[in-house]
Amino acid sequence: MRPAVVVATAFLFVSSAWAQQESTDDSSSDLLRGFEGKIELDVRDSKPDWTPFMPKKAPEGAPNILFILYDDTGQAAWSPYGGRLSMPTLDSLAADGLIYTNWHTTALCSPTRSTLQTGRTHWINGYANVAEGAEGFPGYSTRFPREVTTIAEVLQSNGYATLWLGKNHNVPEVDVAPGGYRGEWPLQKGWDRFYGFLGGETNQWYPFLVKDNDFIEQPYMPEDGYHLSKDLADQAIEMLRNKNASNPSKPFFMWFNPGANHAPHQAPKEWIAKYKGKFDDGYDAYRVWVTKRMKERGIIPENTVNTAVNPLPKDLANPLDYVRPWNTLNDQEKQLFNRMAEVWAAYSSYTDHQIGRVIDYLKETDQYENTLIIYAADNGTSGEGSPNGSVNENKFFNSFPDSLEDNMKYIDKLGGPDTYEHFPTGWAAAFSAPYKFFKRYSEYEGGTADPLVISWPKGIKARGELRHQYHHSTDIVPTLLEITGLEMPEFNHGVKQYPLYGVSMAYTFDAKPDAPTQKRVQIYEMFGTRGIWKDGWHAASVHVPLGGKGDFDQDEWELYNMVEDRSQSNNLADKYPDKLKELRDLWMEQAKENNVLPLDDRLAVEIITVPRPTEEPPRDTYRYYPDTEPVPEGVAVNVRGRSYKILANVEVTDKTEGVIFAQGSRFGGHALFIKDQKLYYVYNFLGIEPEQVFESDVTLKPGKYTLGMAFEKTGKGDHGETLGETKLYVDDKVVASGKMRTQPGKFSFSGEGLCVGYDSEDAVSTLYKAPGKFTDGTIQGVAVSVKGEPYLNLELEAKRIMRRQ
Repeated sequence: MRPAVVVATAFLFVSSAWAQQESTDDSSSDLLRGFEGKIELDVRDSKPDWTPFMPKKAPEGAPNILFILYDDTGQAAWSPYGGRLSMPTLDSLAADGLIYTNWHTTALCSPTRSTLQTGRTHWINGYANVAEGAEGFPGYSTRFPREVTTIAEVLQSNGYATLWLGKNHNVPEVDVAPGGYRGEWPLQKGWDRFYGFLGGETNQWYPFLVKDNDFIEQPYMPEDGYHLSKDLADQAIEMLRNKNASNPSKPFFMWFNPGANHAPHQAPKEWIAKYKGKFDDGYDAYRVWVTKRMKERGIIPENTVNTAVNPLPKDLANPLDYVRPWNTLNDQEKQLFNRMAEVWAAYSSYTDHQIGRVIDYLKETDQYENTLIIYAADNGTSGEGSPNGSVNENKFFNSFPDSLEDNMKYIDKLGGPDTYEHFPTGWAAAFSAPYKFFKRYSEYEGGTADPLVISWPKGIKARGELRHQYHHSTDIVPTLLEITGLEMPEFNHGVKQYPLYGVSMAYTFDAKPDAPTQKRVQIYEMFGTRGIWKDGWHAASVHVPLGGKGDFDQDEWELYNMVEDRSQSNNLADKYPDKLKELRDLWMEQAKENNVLPLDDRLAVEIITVPRPTEEPPRDTYRYYPDTEPVPEGVAVNVRGRSYKILANVEVTDKTEGVIFAQGSRFGGHALFIKDQKLYYVYNFLGIEPEQVFESDVTLKPGKYTLGMAFEKTGKGDHGETLGETKLYVDDKVVASGKMRTQPGKFSFSGEGLCVGYDSEDAVSTLYKAPGKFTDGTIQGVAVSVKGEPYLNLELEAKRIMRRQ
């Protein structure tokens, strides 16, 4: 049996005496409500009562909670489920607890993470899409409404230390700004501490870090052994040590969210070497191999069918999600794709090793037995590497194809700082076996069926057992509330709260593996894909995410009996039309209740580049000044698909070097800088070599200058890129010119911002080394104009637009 805990009946920092005391007409009584001491004229004759002023303590016996959440990992990847990825820490936790075989997510990261914080559906939370995909509709706002309270706030207000490490992705992109609104940042949502990154992904070698409410530089560099997974484990242990030094009896809730296994896939060389040759049989063979292993371990029923890797006809499928059959690949492609799988596996195992250090610390300090540990993933394996894989995942979000020739140049550098890697769709399908598709497909298990292991030695008797009950990410918060003996408040901050959508899974701790589930219904939708589960039946719309086709009313719907057909291989729509109609009607009913509509299946580059309101209205000219914190892309000047110019007033010496202006990284970005007394402008188009370099044909002698560049748009390329002519200026003189292309989509999802006087994180150009600090000179400021007008008098224009308003 689980240890008994005391149910807390109050949520805010208010004593029960205060909460229950009847009001009186005596104003002095109102002022002293809840105070049980004695107040006289002289303090010597008075009796203190600290109770009303002290924060609440956690319920007696309440466990610590450690929630480890990976990204982009299907069931078929990890060793406890039969996969080929060695996860010793996870194996040990599974042996000490329970393996869930029928747990589900939303099919995408931001939405799932929102449900794990609130226990409501992702549309109710405003997260129908990722944080970068906000729209002006209730389900798409990417801001938690006032009617939802996070589990962190509940625990924090009831005596828990709340500690968050790693990925966030629940802060709107426009709020990831040095001087912006911080209401959605972790510390404003119930977390005592935060150390990690706010965006959907970050470079594991050069992360864009935030500590609490401030942007910070990484503590040391890759050449000194830095990797984000190691750093997060170091910080987690430090946070726990600091808590124990002052508050050893206070339980903690720690959310540990590594960058793994999301792109970029990056890991130390020695860990990649451990997997050399482990995937040489290819992804088609892996699906067969792992499905058999999953059956042997009881993860899936014996009658489960291994579904086709390309479930949809070509005319209905998104070509970026197509899986190229292994036997059609040439030797170079097989070599490249296998190496990419080795890197991904190493990334996962290395991170599991770092998590093991945190678990070891809990054991060393006698905290392990009463720590509820949840180890899970937030959606199916990612297919965003397209059929050919990518050395720069950002190509996917710019709808730009990869080529074998480009990728093969980097085969020996995969996983290191020179690549922003993502493996091909074939491996996404393999690591999501035996189900259809992968991440983003919410109508099929390949997008939503995820690994989940729960260990709690003091509270769960079972060891190494399976649990087959159907559950969802919305069910985690109700589970935590039950095991801590706490309640979600009916009112918070003066606002009545939405009811929880999820149900507690705590009954499964003591249940038999096949005991009936207490879940009754679960709705799904992502990028226009739709599904609904009810009492073992599942209806699924045949729709392609990020396909840009619309026509939702024309979608065919399929019907599956999930009790008998775990992988959705046998469509029963024709056999049971009444059941299908019942579920379709229920889907629409649930959609209206949960803010699901409108549906949006547009291409990623379209969704990401939608104009969105910011605290500062869009303008023709943006001014930036030296040595401020990086300005994130979501609130910086937008130069995508348009003519623009960059102007800087500077004073140089014969020793001046460094970055004047930089935005993005080596995997997509542009920079204006001085090197060897010459002015350079580099536009790094999606990291594709060679860089587009414009070098001045004159040297800069000591003095004051207006330096700049101008790009004039002339047309569009085959993949949406903007084509045009660039001119480099020193005062009014053109010192270099030539043709140039610019990206249609974002420079990065990592959070690298616009900088003046240095380059944050990873250098845009190989011609200088980060941070490329501007030295032995002065930058008055930089202005970026998107008016599209030609230069008149450069010096006068620079003075005009740099003038503070």
